[in-house]
Amino acid sequence: MILDKVQLTKFRNFESVQFSPSPSLSIITGKNGSGKSSLLEALHYLGYGRSFRTSKHQSVIKHDNDAFTIFASCQNDDGKQFKIGLSRGNSEQFKCSVNGEHFKRLSDLVSLLPIQLFTPQSTDLVIGSPSERRRFCDWGLFHVEQSYSELIKNYGKVLKHRNALLKDYNGQSAQNDTGYWDQQIIVLGERIDALRGEYVNRLIPVFESTCRQFLPEFSVEISYYRGWEKDSDLSQALNKKLPYDRKVGYTSVGPHKADLRFRVNKTQAQEVLSRGQLRMAVAALQLAQTKLFTLETSRHSIFLLDDIGAELDAEKRERFIDGLLETQTQVFVTAIEQEQLEFVNKYKDKKLFHVEHCNVNEE
Repeated sequence: MILDKVQLTKFRNFESVQFSPSPSLSIITGKNGSGKSSLLEALHYLGYGRSFRTSKHQSVIKHDNDAFTIFASCQNDDGKQFKIGLSRGNSEQFKCSVNGEHFKRLSDLVSLLPIQLFTPQSTDLVIGSPSERRRFCDWGLFHVEQSYSELIKNYGKVLKHRNALLKDYNGQSAQNDTGYWDQQIIVLGERIDALRGEYVNRLIPVFESTCRQFLPEFSVEISYYRGWEKDSDLSQALNKKLPYDRKVGYTSVGPHKADLRFRVNKTQAQEVLSRGQLRMAVAALQLAQTKLFTLETSRHSIFLLDDIGAELDAEKRERFIDGLLETQTQVFVTAIEQEQLEFVNKYKDKKLFHVEHCNVNEE
């Protein structure tokens, strides 16, 4: 999917702006606080239905207004044109549309736009909570397996019911029998686990090849932990943990506890790699996911690189962007100064934008 035109209204400090990005590389410069990251934030909304900077939609709405809107025209890999829109107000309600047709589920919109993001906080993918890494895997599956979104949604509902019984357990097993929900968790959970495990197995060789370009001095390995002991099935794990689960009031095993683990010479990566090297590992992982996505779907994604100068040295910036453009990914990069991206002169299809005084000007 390629974005042809983007328009923001009442978004952050922007009253109303529009710009027409390059189908290849768009570079957005501006001083700190000028709003360049807000442009990426708006694109992120189209790919996720949420901000990457705040959990409160109200914070994104321009002061003294009731809602913001984001419109975009885009073209898929078959040349089909789409007009998409998203609006969020002070409540949790949202409106989204594709070619004038309104949808009640955000997933109907975000499934069209496979968007990835690299920011100064992206090292959380390695050093942050397991939920960050589960979301990373689930992004890849959401855009490859059509049924995956519904599978995750159904599992969440079943897990909620089981946890409610565990929390209210009073020692009378007949009244708090989790057997029915256990069976549902087993069916859904083992399907999720199989899909995730297969996905990581396909990702590993692409990551290892890419990581050798970013961190040639280290051998970084990733492995998948499914959320329960590898020598038992989910049914056995649930039965074994039932007394403990009743004690703590929640389900302690299952795919909701899955993780992606990073090691260097069998040691946790964060204990070996510096913060800068961790950034390289994350860049390699995200580039590997982009390559795998294109390889498996013959589609092209959109990649947002926010404040790239703060995270990567000049050589790695160039290597990262080169790798993304080789997959025909549409890339958006923000930087304080154009000098941080001197190497972009070699790209023919780039566009340069400058953000100042709440305006976006093409240079």
